Amino acid sequence: MEQQGRSLLINHVKIVLEDRIVEGSILVRDGIIAQIIEDSEQPEADHIVDGQGKWLLPGFIDVHVHGGFGGDFMDATAESYDTITKFHASQGTTGMLATTVTASQEAIETVFQATSEYMKNDMPYTALLGVHLEGPFLSIKWIGAQNPAFLSPPRLDWLQDWTERYPGILKLLTLAPENEGAIEAIKWLADHNVVVACGHTDATYEVMKEAADAGLTHAVHTYNAMRPLHHREPGTVGAVLTDDRIYAELIADGHHVSPGAIKLLASSKPADKLILITDAISAAGRPDGLYDLGGLPVIVQDGVARLQEGNLAGSSLTMINAFRYMLEHTDYNVMDISRYASGNTAKQLGMFEHTGSIAIGKQADLVLAEPDFSSVSHTWVNGKQVYEAK
Repeated sequence: MEQQGRSLLINHVKIVLEDRIVEGSILVRDGIIAQIIEDSEQPEADHIVDGQGKWLLPGFIDVHVHGGFGGDFMDATAESYDTITKFHASQGTTGMLATTVTASQEAIETVFQATSEYMKNDMPYTALLGVHLEGPFLSIKWIGAQNPAFLSPPRLDWLQDWTERYPGILKLLTLAPENEGAIEAIKWLADHNVVVACGHTDATYEVMKEAADAGLTHAVHTYNAMRPLHHREPGTVGAVLTDDRIYAELIADGHHVSPGAIKLLASSKPADKLILITDAISAAGRPDGLYDLGGLPVIVQDGVARLQEGNLAGSSLTMINAFRYMLEHTDYNVMDISRYASGNTAKQLGMFEHTGSIAIGKQADLVLAEPDFSSVSHTWVNGKQVYEAK
């Protein structure tokens, strides 16, 4: 594996930049992109990877992912986190948030503890960037695949405790803005540099506007588990579509959202406000069968995860498959989709200065994808190779 402190040349690739696609090479030194070469020049390097005409993209950043390959972030062990990050590295993800489910205060605390410890060490695969707390401050009406036994109104005392004990770990929090105390929580979280999202919510259009005024800037798995659009009451979806302050997540797997609804969302949002996510559970990368999500049994059939009652329960999606789905089923091009999978997410997390696009001086968080985007050939995090297809 290529280590930091050495140079890496990735040549013969189609490089997806912020404003254009070029054919050439990239030179990486000490984990940082040092040169973008648009001609046949081949500078010396300690390690050379022949890209064979494949696509070189900024690494994918997934802010909504529960697990993969049998591991779940609620397991709260380094072994499980290695399993999850190793699998998603093979799918082109270079950064991710450990996403919880609605659970007890104690179970959530173990995720904060495990994530904090994991991030202190040398992460061998995809980099954990922090925690996405999805629940327990959600709506019973739009519970989806969350466990109703652990629902709670927003608890500022819990949030204050977690942010004091695990500073910088909570990056994103999903809540139902209509719940009592939610607006106060949104203001507090926004003041403490936590991205606040609506999700699993019955919020009206008016409540969503109030929440956005308070500092809410994100919507999880848009369309799913939220009050739908109606022409006389635009609902949560209507607010997400029309309020340019709100970033909108999208699960592009063909099951959660139809191509027509994707087109409506993408055409409604500014180009920098759409974010691809997987919402992947432990079943991602594994065969059909019975799985667990927050203590609830999940049946995966033909790759689709559902509770026994029929509710969709996360997904088995990967970022490279979401990328390919967008390319095949929408009118958006490789540069557009790259922004949705990398750049926009980095901007929302306040990381765009050093990751999320291919540019000189940025971290070499890179993915080499096959010409048809069917799979990933190599993944690098901060210049370190964390995956190579065999």
